Amino acid sequence: MRAVDTNVLVRLIVRDNADQVSAAEAFVTNGAWVSHLVLAETIWVLDAVYECTAEQIAASVHMLLNHKDLTLQDPDVISAALEYFRAQPRLGFSDCLVLEIARKSGNLPLGTFDRNLAKIEGAERLR
Repeated sequence: MRAVDTNVLVRLIVRDNADQVSAAEAFVTNGAWVSHLVLAETIWVLDAVYECTAEQIAASVHMLLNHKDLTLQDPDVISAALEYFRAQPRLGFSDCLVLEIARKSGNLPLGTFDRNLAKIEGAERLR
């Protein structure tokens, strides 16, 4: 299966360049894989560059999870991260994803200085 880079995923979501959207859609038509890293970078771009709200970011992740041509790495992990993010958007999706990756890998607790993240089961606040 093919894989996509961050800029391809961003085009599929924001659709701000018709030529690149067409090329991205054509590339993924027969299936494409999305790594955790590409997903995290995409979320960063949506937040920092496009100034998307938490609700828009959650909707984008949901759309990617249900996209007919995309296969996300560990969709169960991403779904769990999305659930936490929707409940507590100030955490940031990437922090939720990091925690869920650690949980699936059996590497808990996740040490963090982030007070909000530390409130989630499986995370431990360092002082």
